[in-house]
Amino acid sequence: MAGARPLLGFAGIVLLAGGIVLQFLVILSGAVNSNPVNLVYFLQASTDGVSGRANLPNPVRWTYFALCGEENSRNANCYPVKAALPFDPPRNFGTDAGLSDAFNGNKFFLLSRFMFAFYLIALFFAVISFLLSVFALCARLGSYLTGFTVFLALFFQTLTAALMTAWVVQGRNAFRANNQPARIGVYGMAFTWAAMAAFFLSAIFFCIGGRVGKEQSTTKSSYFGRKRSTRSRGSFRDSESGRRVNDEYD
Repeated sequence: MAGARPLLGFAGIVLLAGGIVLQFLVILSGAVNSNPVNLVYFLQASTDGVSGRANLPNPVRWTYFALCGEENSRNANCYPVKAALPFDPPRNFGTDAGLSDAFNGNKFFLLSRFMFAFYLIALFFAVISFLLSVFALCARLGSYLTGFTVFLALFFQTLTAALMTAWVVQGRNAFRANNQPARIGVYGMAFTWAAMAAFFLSAIFFCIGGRVGKEQSTTKSSYFGRKRSTRSRGSFRDSESGRRVNDEYD
């Protein structure tokens, strides 16, 4: 059991690092045109029937930082990078002609904007956790502290994944209901949920590592406490026996 905490800490670090890599692959989509980042997008939809679409590619893909076209199943001809690019087809295309009425209002705009913000917050706590994780290899407090920050990353990553799934699925359904082919980005969806799962397992490993250290300390304390207690009772009995012998000779 002496080496259990470092092993659990190492496993937590590996999972945490894996989750961070998956986050970066999603967040850099649309800004970096290299493999495998150019495979990542959230939603792809046809712009057939959309008039005045400002020369957007057909089909169009929504990534984290830009609207892109598709070429050989990869992102191509991406528009200039835009921070927190919302999913809002009327605003993205500059027109609502030929689009489903489901896109009216601010529902999709708010869902996607909050998702982008929570993604960055989750990444922030994940990186902080990674910097703290070295202390989890040598101290119980380090394990618990790292586990706590990983749980924060997990919380925001879960919110991110839920919001992303909501607007992507509903957006796809709205395009299809309007006879415009659309499909979900497999890599964007898979990487986001896989990062959440990695953070969950990582937090569990860090917390178990802290608990293992506590159990070892408690066992040692109990052992030495019993030895001292036994020694004390033996000394008391010896002194009692000596006093009785002296009383008999007196």
